[in-house]
Amino acid sequence: MIIGILWAVLAGLMLGLYALPNKFTKDFKEENTWGLFFMLTMFLVPIVATLVVMKGVGEIYGSPEVRAILPKMALTSVLWGIGVMMWGKAIHHIGVSLGFSIFIGTVILVGSLIPFFVDGLPPTNALAAISVGLLFVLFGVFSNGKAGMARERDEATSEEETDPGKKSMSAGIAIAVAGGLLATGFSFANAVGRPVLHAASIAQGNAEWVTALAVMFPIFLSGGVIMAGYFGWQLSSKKVWGKFKTPAFGKNFILILIMAFFHYAASAVFAYAAFRLGVVGNTVGYAIFNTSCVVTAIVSGIVVGEWKNATRHARKQLYLGLTGMVVGILIISFGNSLAVA
Repeated sequence: MIIGILWAVLAGLMLGLYALPNKFTKDFKEENTWGLFFMLTMFLVPIVATLVVMKGVGEIYGSPEVRAILPKMALTSVLWGIGVMMWGKAIHHIGVSLGFSIFIGTVILVGSLIPFFVDGLPPTNALAAISVGLLFVLFGVFSNGKAGMARERDEATSEEETDPGKKSMSAGIAIAVAGGLLATGFSFANAVGRPVLHAASIAQGNAEWVTALAVMFPIFLSGGVIMAGYFGWQLSSKKVWGKFKTPAFGKNFILILIMAFFHYAASAVFAYAAFRLGVVGNTVGYAIFNTSCVVTAIVSGIVVGEWKNATRHARKQLYLGLTGMVVGILIISFGNSLAVA
């Protein structure tokens, strides 16, 4: 149990910290940083991880049963890819703290409902608990949104606010919410593909947790296609391909590779944590993973100075939103445990 908990915490830390290195890149525009990030996290890292860890890759994806469900997974995976792309833009607009909390909160709100449409409603007591938890998460998302708007007002009146290219807070919040809604395509693709891919993976002698990699592989590749097209167009239209030719490219590449590895590995590590936790993996592990992720992102945003010009009122709203999300996640996990029972 302790080992599983530690793995779940590590997964949350990795996801909560994945975007932080982008604050330390030099001479790159937004399109350079996030374009390279998505090429690495959607193609290079998943391909290498799948080939190294998974047995019988060709047999798994070549089976008729798997080939039959891949088109269904691909469609919603593209929506997920667009959502994650918008997440990156939201972080660029409003910072790590708000970008994570609002995006993850939206994913939890909608993603928790998707299994109801696929598998049907859970027992009444579980449904009631999950509903209460969702209300707390919704409160947390709204509170964080208010914190962001308050921070924008504080920065506008601060003498230290000198960035003429400062992005709109309201636009960033809207992008985070829209991205979170689209990113729930991952949950649908997982619900559709997991049973078949699990059977195919186990048949090749893989451990149960490797099923997560089997599911993630087509999702990441499908989502990556739309990202490659979008950022290729952005790099060309804004004429910033030349920004890759900088003395800082080596350092930037390492930082962005760390981002890509953390972003992908967080899901794989969580799958292993859930496996080690056994029957409570998808309930207790879910709570630990999401809680540590959101807390890590908010704290790291504060540490790097995102809230240095914010008043006590704005910070209070942020902490109130964080508390609401954590309580909501715990209640949802309890509701899921009732459904499993």
